[in-house]
Amino acid sequence: MDHLARARTVIAMESEGLRRMAVGLNDAFIEAVTILHHTLDQRGKIVVVGIGKSGNIGHKIAATLNSTGATAVVLNSQDALHGDLGLLSDGDAVIAMSYSGETRELLDLLPFIKRFEVSVIALTGKLDSTLARLSDVALDTSVEREACPLNLAPTTSSTAMLVMGDALAMVLLEDRGFTEEDFARFHPGGSLGRALLTRVSDIMRADAALPTVLEAATVLDALHAMTRARAGACLILTTTGQLAGIFTHGDFARSFQQDPLLGGRAVAGLMTRNPVTVQADALAVEAIKSIGKNRIDDIIVLNAEGIPVGLIDTQDLARLKIV
Repeated sequence: MDHLARARTVIAMESEGLRRMAVGLNDAFIEAVTILHHTLDQRGKIVVVGIGKSGNIGHKIAATLNSTGATAVVLNSQDALHGDLGLLSDGDAVIAMSYSGETRELLDLLPFIKRFEVSVIALTGKLDSTLARLSDVALDTSVEREACPLNLAPTTSSTAMLVMGDALAMVLLEDRGFTEEDFARFHPGGSLGRALLTRVSDIMRADAALPTVLEAATVLDALHAMTRARAGACLILTTTGQLAGIFTHGDFARSFQQDPLLGGRAVAGLMTRNPVTVQADALAVEAIKSIGKNRIDDIIVLNAEGIPVGLIDTQDLARLKIV
């Protein structure tokens, strides 16, 4: 079998394993989400513990939970017996992971964990295992076989455990009413965080950087205004300062092909009326969505009174690392 064919087989086998796991979900999953939600409501935390590959998956699950506002920590089973069990408190919830459900290090630790008033959720491929029997809820992550050609290396099984953790985190997120703004609070350093925390008024071109002309102006006047502001569009205003339309470099290029001598024509006859706008106090992410949805390069910013006060250019979003 060639390399590409083998790779496709591995992916197909893991995908099939996930499909089977999805079909097998039952009320135990709902109970697990309820436990986690209650734990967080009571100011408790989620403690994730696993050995070997399961331990590695546990770090990812904890990171996902933390990034969605669900306080989670990873408990190292070896260190737990030498003092780290102190991070566990009454009222916490424990996610214990072992595919076989018979991992000796985890089972040795479980009696000490259960001395606390905690709920234990098992992620295991063996619902008749010791871990499953000693847990409050057991979620089935069983697979028919590993994607490893020897059926030895944890592949499909570890993927299933990871995806079950993602499913718990995402359903818990929705159950708790977690919003984009909440997500941004935990991701202030990334582009998504900046987009979700930044207001349109923080990034718009305004004042001298905002090219505007009146309806009576010519195309040449609009081009001069764009050049001075180094912008790709010009706002066309009425004599009372209301928005009449927008004239872009794209508009000019298309019209120039029809009339190379259009410089003296009234820009009002070539502008786009009723252009797409966004409110100045809106989040930057709203402007990003609108730009993408309408396939435009510039969006006009209005204040609460509907007066144009700014312009956002897609180049500004890239420069400010908003996208």
